[in-house]
Amino acid sequence: MSTSSLLLALLGDARLPSGGHTQSAGLEPALRAGTTAAQVPAYLRARLRTVIRVEAGTAVVARAVAAGGGDLAEVEAAWAARTPSRALRANGRRLGRGYLRVLHTLWPGPYDARARTWSRPVVLGLLAHRAAMAPADVARLVGYDDVQTVTAALLKLDPQDPLVVAAWVKDLLPDIDEMAAQVAHLHTPEQIPAHGAPLIERWAETHDTATERLFSA
Repeated sequence: MSTSSLLLALLGDARLPSGGHTQSAGLEPALRAGTTAAQVPAYLRARLRTVIRVEAGTAVVARAVAAGGGDLAEVEAAWAARTPSRALRANGRRLGRGYLRVLHTLWPGPYDARARTWSRPVVLGLLAHRAAMAPADVARLVGYDDVQTVTAALLKLDPQDPLVVAAWVKDLLPDIDEMAAQVAHLHTPEQIPAHGAPLIERWAETHDTATERLFSA
């Protein structure tokens, strides 16, 4: 199975109502904590190895479970167990509702009423099943969406030369492919990676209670 590159471009479009324009993927609190713009590529690589690998693995497993007619609530529970930050769980479910709108509009059909409480990677897995996406491609989508969310937020929080930022994204494409290859074979909730990122989780919790912020997460 292969996925149209145009479909990936469509689903990676920041204009979709999936929440990317409202969040910074943790960059705003990271900058407040002293992270510099020059450290953003390293920050992104750290995310790809930890929280985003968990999310990509969850999306791949959700796709497989949906294809087999299984219960996606079990995948949601496995994702939640691997996401100890309450703020990150809440944000993931908020993003999930955005992707559910995409699913309903572009691939309409019956769905579980519990889907409104599911996280972004679980809804993306269901979307990938409906759209006949390859496992590696849904994992790439998760990785690319995170990279473009962070870099787009940087241009608002600490403006840089957009071409320099575009070069960072280009340099990170092999990292996204590597991460996707590591999770593309997963099929069951027990196989979802469990990689912690305590500092990112701490920043998310701090940001959740901040009274002055540009992004919701």
